[in-house]
Amino acid sequence: MVRMKVKVVGLDQHTMVPVVVITDYEEKGFIPIMIGVWEATAISQGLEGQKLPRPMTHDLFKNVLDALDVKIDRILIHDLRDETYYARICLKTKDGELSIDARPSDAIALALRSGAPIYISDEVAEQALISIKPVKPMEMKPIDEEEIAEFRRVLEDLSPDEFLKKLQG
Repeated sequence: MVRMKVKVVGLDQHTMVPVVVITDYEEKGFIPIMIGVWEATAISQGLEGQKLPRPMTHDLFKNVLDALDVKIDRILIHDLRDETYYARICLKTKDGELSIDARPSDAIALALRSGAPIYISDEVAEQALISIKPVKPMEMKPIDEEEIAEFRRVLEDLSPDEFLKKLQG
């Protein structure tokens, strides 16, 4: 299993569909998961720790679990079939552990409200985790004094209007 965290909730630029992006803790890889508008709102509220005057569905579910003395131990995104992710909410009760089928978006919204860790299975990681390639710093050659002097000469003879034209041109 790979421990993940929610990086961002936003809109896919190509489809304009809401998406939640989860990353591993080292931020070496990520998974974008398409979600609905209401689920995006619920995840965003959980990320921000927003408390509303009345409980929304995910808050209500967490409140019911708290009242029953049931703890959300973790959520696990365990499968990917036909471009659909499958998740389980793993609960600890006084009678043992339970695992409940859930949409990843709902499981993530509950994990954020309860402080439960988010995991993906090794199989999902192999199938869907997109590696983030480290960016190499640009190699900069030092600027010598002659180049600086030439640049200053060009600027001395350049009016602001000419400068703007060269930038736009």
